[in-house]
Amino acid sequence: MTLSMIFVLSVLAAAVLLFVTEWLRVDLVALSVMLILSIFGVITHSQAIAGFSNTAIITIASVLVLSAGLVRTGVAQILGGQILKLSGNSEIKLMIIMMVTVGALSGVMNNIGVAALMLPVVMEIAHRTGRSPSKLLIPLAFASLFGGLTTLIATAPNILISSALESEGLNPFGLFDFTPVGIIAMLVGILYLVFWGRHILPDRDLGRSTSISDTLNGQYELHERLLSITIPEKSALADKNLAESRLGSALGFNVLAIIRRDKTLLAPGPDTQLRAKDKLLVGGKRDQVGTLQDWKTLSLEQGWLVGEHELGEALKFVEMKIAPDSKFIGKTFKEAGTRNSYNINIIAVVQNNRVKVSQLRNYRFNTEDTLIAIGQSEMLDALNESKQLSTYTYVSARRVALKYKLHRNLIGIHIPDDSTLNTRSIARSHLKTALGINVLAIRRGKDIIFMPSAHEELQTDDVLIVIGEPEILGVLNCLQNLELEEQTSADLDHLESDEVGVAEITLSPRTSVTGKTIGELYFREKFGLTVLAIWRKDRAFRTNLRDFSLEAGDALMVYGLREDLAMLQDEDDFLIVSGLDQPIYKKDKVMIAAGIELGVLFTVAIGWLPIFIAALTGAILMVLTKCISMDEAYEAIEWKAIMLIAGMLSLGVAMQESGVTTLLAHYTLESLSFLGPQGIIAGLYLITCLFAQVMPTAAVAVLMAPMAIVAAGDLGLSPYALAMVVAIGSSSAFLSPVGHPVNLLVMGIGGYRFTDYTKVGIPLVILFGLIAVFVLPLFWPLQV
Repeated sequence: MTLSMIFVLSVLAAAVLLFVTEWLRVDLVALSVMLILSIFGVITHSQAIAGFSNTAIITIASVLVLSAGLVRTGVAQILGGQILKLSGNSEIKLMIIMMVTVGALSGVMNNIGVAALMLPVVMEIAHRTGRSPSKLLIPLAFASLFGGLTTLIATAPNILISSALESEGLNPFGLFDFTPVGIIAMLVGILYLVFWGRHILPDRDLGRSTSISDTLNGQYELHERLLSITIPEKSALADKNLAESRLGSALGFNVLAIIRRDKTLLAPGPDTQLRAKDKLLVGGKRDQVGTLQDWKTLSLEQGWLVGEHELGEALKFVEMKIAPDSKFIGKTFKEAGTRNSYNINIIAVVQNNRVKVSQLRNYRFNTEDTLIAIGQSEMLDALNESKQLSTYTYVSARRVALKYKLHRNLIGIHIPDDSTLNTRSIARSHLKTALGINVLAIRRGKDIIFMPSAHEELQTDDVLIVIGEPEILGVLNCLQNLELEEQTSADLDHLESDEVGVAEITLSPRTSVTGKTIGELYFREKFGLTVLAIWRKDRAFRTNLRDFSLEAGDALMVYGLREDLAMLQDEDDFLIVSGLDQPIYKKDKVMIAAGIELGVLFTVAIGWLPIFIAALTGAILMVLTKCISMDEAYEAIEWKAIMLIAGMLSLGVAMQESGVTTLLAHYTLESLSFLGPQGIIAGLYLITCLFAQVMPTAAVAVLMAPMAIVAAGDLGLSPYALAMVVAIGSSSAFLSPVGHPVNLLVMGIGGYRFTDYTKVGIPLVILFGLIAVFVLPLFWPLQV
């Protein structure tokens, strides 16, 4: 084994490990692989970037644009919706028609797009027929995978496998070369799910309905968290807005409605003013009020700006403005890293001569406002030297107190002996979020801890030096004494009107918000919507959702104005599953879009144009005929997948040129030659299928197709037969939700667990393996 082979195998092993663990984004892994192979001279620089001009890349991107044209004009939705209406009330008939429709559409469109498009349609049918969505959504996802085997353009692995044949000097697959075996596989898969698999599928009803009462009484069980609060006449909460009341940040309550005399204010915003005797309908846990008892013994000490000399000597104040060319422009404090990178705190923002000290979490830097920052002089100077500021002036504590009145907002919070907050970290105390404060320092005896980390533990007699509103503890005292009442299901009906309602959404297959919290997305601020609950795997989460990190497969129940809900239709990160009418399609372009798609299929079928030219021509025609705009065309392309494939193609070149492909083919496939051709097919299918459960299927195709072709040449077998086995294995991602994006798409909405896929998928994997071993050779003879 040569040094080059060892290096390429090491890169391959690292890439597979990162794909499986998802420690890094898959596209970043692929591009890093490309650069490493190029920098270390394993492949030339030209070979490294050659993947971007590969015909497979052009074809895949063009097919995605064609699919977007069919979606935007409503061709697929209208066709699918009309066909599904024929199902009537028979569950078997419904499943057959649904899966045949989805499979057929997946043969000419991107299968992820088909699943996302048909998801709301299937959900509506489930609601209309009174069936649990969990009985239909795995069949929907699997049917799109079945359809991926029926034509060359159905899925990226098919195109990449065909391209691998062409790169070896062989004729590529034709448009319908996949169809005979693919149709049989699809029919077998549908029959299995209809007559056996549907009995294995879980029967979980998440309570989805266009009625908010039915919705909240479903498996989200929000009716158990519906409470009412009445604001007492002399409460400090009266005349404060919802944001100032701290109901959300301190108690984790979502205020759904305010009943004021004979009027009901639905989906109130953060600026809505509270009045004495208001009755608030809120979603939350009753015992959240009990957690405030931890803070009942806290006391305020003021005067930290004036008179505390040791503090004044250690911490300095500056007035500053952001430079026009600063990288901070448009960013929040957290995004800019002013605290983490420079260890300073911006305690106030002066806008139009008004000083703002609270609710700065969402503030974004601009050049107009004056900022008041506090920190140690060396850290403040470091910020100034970073060239991010246009003005920078040290100011005395007394000037800050007199000019900006901040002496009222710099507060000391004393932790007494009997406080339950002793030994808790700042993060676990929840003081920062609940009180809306910013912890600048901790005075501990004679020592001062500046800019303490969130993990710093509180101790008896600590004094937290914070910036915040002086009346914060008064507000908390009011919250501690609130009287809560359970609400009946009848009260839920008050929460919906023609203007206000609920919708269920999920993360789209191409979302960019995975790993981010609801708070980091500024979901409430951006959309004006309240997240009532999040369904993940087999349970609902209903409290403290602002700090909840989103994952692929999550389903979110959101509440608010219908016009705000409609804004989500234009968001690439979210897919509306129920609660809103379908978007308006360009129905006047239906025939044009359908004609373009048929034209592409026809020209490829008769051999007049190669697939990448025909598909690119069709994509351009979709734009020229205004079926979609150029911006929509760019948005339709899954750039993450394009980067992944281009990067992995460079690895494929390195494997071939270094001899790794031949080596792996020998040890993995040729070693099975004693089992005969059927044994080789079974081994190749099993390896490919297992990889497809944990790796992107496009990457699996790039790695496995060259190995299969090389092994075929060495063993005297048909490269087309073994390449087709790789295609079947790549599309058999049935065992886990992470096997394919369509599996993740339906996971949260269907309330599925990981094991649900495994239970239903194992028989399918076996059936597809039998098709590869015994049926495929009937159409693709094994011997050359």
